[in-house]
Amino acid sequence: MAGDFLHIFPEIFLIVIAVIMLITGATLGNYFYSSVTRISALALLLSTILIIFSGTDKATAFNELFISSAFTVFIKIVLVMAGAVVTFMYLEYNKSSPSGFFEFPILVIFSIVGMMVMVSANDFLTLYLGLELQSLSLYILAASNRDSLKSSEAGLKYFILGALASGIMLYGISLVYGFTGTTNFTALAKIYSNLADSDATLPLGVLIGMVMVIIAVCFKVSAVPFHMWTPDVYEGSPTIVTAFFAAVPKVAAVALFIRVGLDAFGGLIDQWKQIVMFVSGASMILGSIAAIRQTNLKRLLAYSSIGHVGYLLIGLAAGTVDGIEAMLIYLVIYVVMSIGMFGCLIFMRRDSIPVEKIQDLAGIARTNPLFALAISVFMLSMAGIPPLAGFFGKFYIFLAAIGQHLYPLAIIGVITSVIGAYYYLNLMRIMYFDTPVASLDKSVGFGMKLILGLSVIFNILYFIYPGPLLAVTKFAAAALF
Repeated sequence: MAGDFLHIFPEIFLIVIAVIMLITGATLGNYFYSSVTRISALALLLSTILIIFSGTDKATAFNELFISSAFTVFIKIVLVMAGAVVTFMYLEYNKSSPSGFFEFPILVIFSIVGMMVMVSANDFLTLYLGLELQSLSLYILAASNRDSLKSSEAGLKYFILGALASGIMLYGISLVYGFTGTTNFTALAKIYSNLADSDATLPLGVLIGMVMVIIAVCFKVSAVPFHMWTPDVYEGSPTIVTAFFAAVPKVAAVALFIRVGLDAFGGLIDQWKQIVMFVSGASMILGSIAAIRQTNLKRLLAYSSIGHVGYLLIGLAAGTVDGIEAMLIYLVIYVVMSIGMFGCLIFMRRDSIPVEKIQDLAGIARTNPLFALAISVFMLSMAGIPPLAGFFGKFYIFLAAIGQHLYPLAIIGVITSVIGAYYYLNLMRIMYFDTPVASLDKSVGFGMKLILGLSVIFNILYFIYPGPLLAVTKFAAAALF
């Protein structure tokens, strides 16, 4: 059992820290929220060391309920580092908006632990436990601004639709269990292999169960046509919470999609590949077109995230090491772009009042030139303009698609990238050429300037030395095959 606990020690460490911080915050009150936030962020950073020491060799634990590999280690490191950055951003955010509550970093840790369990699940029961720990924390975060009607509405919508998705997933899992007698990924893979060797017909109930599980996962990644919650939740949630939603849960959900597709249903790739191709194409098309008419910046970024999910799923549809490697590279680049862009959005204030309308950016290049430059870099990178990092993310994805002759998806991806470039470039036009409305508050602290500066540098200079990221993602992707 000692070896088993070694693989799950990072999760145990974070849970212990979260419980201690919860007791501390409840005892001392909101006046000490900054200390709780700092300790929580440092704990997340420290957990990266524990994750690395848990080992990258493929191994199972707790009677094959939990799995550890180079892939799970890579995803967990991305999760905790992104979570730590968002937690530090929360601390900086509340210097100019003194409305902090100590529960935020604790809920972030609980949700990240759920994501880590979900990513390492080797059984549908373990997967569901991790999924619900993540989801319940996110529902509370979405509705955390109790003085805002929009925030309460966002939390309620997210909860109702999330409960629906969970019900669909549970029913799908029950069908898979009913027709195969197991919920373990390894055992399911053996059953599919034996059926293929004996030329036996796969039970219809397993296919229906697989489709229902994939539908639930599509909801979690906000892929079309299960995206309806995303714009409302992004707009209604506090901006710091939206920044967390855009970066961290998206990584876990995509990793979950990869694990379910390649491990739980790896023997049925010919069946689920068609679903993924449709969802990918539909997400790219709707995400790029629907964003054009948006006037709220958070809703625009919500539709943009739906489009990015479409690009990511091209790699899963390819079903190869190169496809998964491209997805992991894209995920890292997307996280950096999202944190940078929402970091800018968090500090868009005028007279201490948050501004979210696209037109509020009018002429800020004249009053806040560095701020406008940072937004421009993130927008151009999201559009996939070379030589910024976002271009290479899409480039690797399209190469993987062409390598597997997925020409329709590659063509749709290129066309929707051109369409998406319109609203990204339109933001730059508004910032640099429209008449200024009024200057924004200059309330960005040193810590936030450092985060934004590093994000900008990464996006601009990625092409100079991409080798380390390529090597790590290749190693992580190979662990799945």
